Amino acid sequence: MIAPFLAALIAIATVPADEDVDPTTISEVDALECRLDVPTYNAFAFAVTGDEQLARKRGWRKVAGNNPMLEEYELPAPVTVAGKWSTRRIAFSSSGIVAILDVADPASVAKGEGIANAYDGDAMYRDLGIAPPDNGFRKFLGEKVIVDRTVPASADDRFGSHVTIARSVGNVSNLPGKTLYGCSYRMELLGRDGKPL
Repeated sequence: MIAPFLAALIAIATVPADEDVDPTTISEVDALECRLDVPTYNAFAFAVTGDEQLARKRGWRKVAGNNPMLEEYELPAPVTVAGKWSTRRIAFSSSGIVAILDVADPASVAKGEGIANAYDGDAMYRDLGIAPPDNGFRKFLGEKVIVDRTVPASADDRFGSHVTIARSVGNVSNLPGKTLYGCSYRMELLGRDGKPL
C-alpha cells in the first residue's frame, strides 16, 4: 500500500494549484460530487489540516476510525450528496473524498449513479478454493469515470500527465451498514515516452 500512496504524493507535489484558488472557499460537496479539477482538489485536501486549518475553522471533528486508509471527520451540519443522501460524516483517502452514508446496501446508491459492482468476491473465493466468510458482508466497489484525460509532455515540459476523476460507490467491512459515496482525483505523471514514471 505504500507505493501507490507515495506515487499519489509525488504526483500531487508536482502539480501546482491555480494560484487564484482559495481552498477555504471550496465546498466539500463540490469535492464529493467530482466538480473540481485535480489541482483544485489537492489544494482543498491539503488545506484540511495544513496551514489553513480548514477542518478546525469549519468545526469538523476528527473521528477516530479503525480504517488506516481513511481520515474521518464529523461535520457540524449535514451535507447532501447525489441529490438525496444526507450525512454528517466524510473521510479522505490518499486520492479522494467520500461521504459516509447510513445506507446498508451500496447498490441502492450506485443504481442512481449508473454504477455497477466491479468486485466479484465469490469468484475470488472460488479461485482460492475456499468458501466465502459467512458474516453477512458483501463487498461492493464500483466507479464511473467522469474525466479521463492524457496530456503528453511537450517540447518544453519534462513530464506529461494522465488525469482520472471518478465517481465511486463502495463499502468496507470495518464500517458495517455504511456506504461510501464520493470522488477520486488521480494524476499519474508520464515521461516523454508517454509511459508512467
